[in-house]
Amino acid sequence: MIRFEGVRVAFGDHVALHGLDLEIAEGEFCTLLGPSGCGKTTALRALAGFVEPTSGSVHVAGRDVTRVPSEQRGVGMVFQSYALFPSMTVRDNIAFGLSVQRVAKAEQRERVDRAAEQVGLRPEQLGRGVSELSGGQQQRVAIARALVLEPSILLLDEPLSNLDAKLRVQLRGELQRLQREVGITTVYVTHDQEEALALSDRIAVLSEGRLEQLGTPREIYEQPASAFVCDFVGEATRLTAAQREALAPGTLAGDLDAWVRPEHVALVETGGVEGIVREHAYRGAATLLELELAGDVLRVESTSGAAAQVSLGDVVRVELDAERVHRFPVAA
Repeated sequence: MIRFEGVRVAFGDHVALHGLDLEIAEGEFCTLLGPSGCGKTTALRALAGFVEPTSGSVHVAGRDVTRVPSEQRGVGMVFQSYALFPSMTVRDNIAFGLSVQRVAKAEQRERVDRAAEQVGLRPEQLGRGVSELSGGQQQRVAIARALVLEPSILLLDEPLSNLDAKLRVQLRGELQRLQREVGITTVYVTHDQEEALALSDRIAVLSEGRLEQLGTPREIYEQPASAFVCDFVGEATRLTAAQREALAPGTLAGDLDAWVRPEHVALVETGGVEGIVREHAYRGAATLLELELAGDVLRVESTSGAAAQVSLGDVVRVELDAERVHRFPVAA
């Protein structure tokens, strides 16, 4: 459905994308994930037609659209700021693109009603000004405005970043439901790893303009392809040589770095290795501990009641699941 072939984008001396190769299937929810400045929004804007690649090409449904105007690509875009018109009603905001296309009024009304229903906007809200709506309702308006044009691709640029945490989780679920019901190919940009893991069919992790890994959420989390992916997606501790020897004598020796996720280190009553509790964060379903072990920090996540009861300065015993340790070449 969507194919980036060697897409390079440079702004003067700054290279935002270094030859991106990426394919996204029809009907897929694919997230571009990475820190600020990694090139994810540039990739989205190249797909939308707002940025022209320095080299390489962008294809949609087998058609080269690299230099096709944005309005002819069959994409709908939802911006981080929503880009709504504050002086217009909700209905007029949703219908704006249809008005530009000179769609008949009767058809406009029918399509706006349908798009509003899809995103959960009530009929009585359509006559209100957008400034009267909450942030979550404005987000729904922005998505409806994109859907009403019946695009083949929906592009979402960090659409939840301006909302509070509880509303983000709620709308995350609604976005997932909407995408599945409509069946539209969706490309989503975020720096929020939890969001990406919860929403996506596949995730493309980018760093400094390069694709680090493409895979399902489970593949990205459980089988990271690089130290960057392991460290950025989820929490992980890079074990020092002393920690490796203490936790798994002889097993983790060698020139490769060793990274372990906190849930793969278990609190035990006997055996294991001693560590001193330096930080303690109760998270409801689990407790995150930061231990001083072999002269450095080791993070441990435990769902046991015992973990919730420990105090700073306590000595606890831990065991490492060495088979779950990720090994990568030492960074240059």
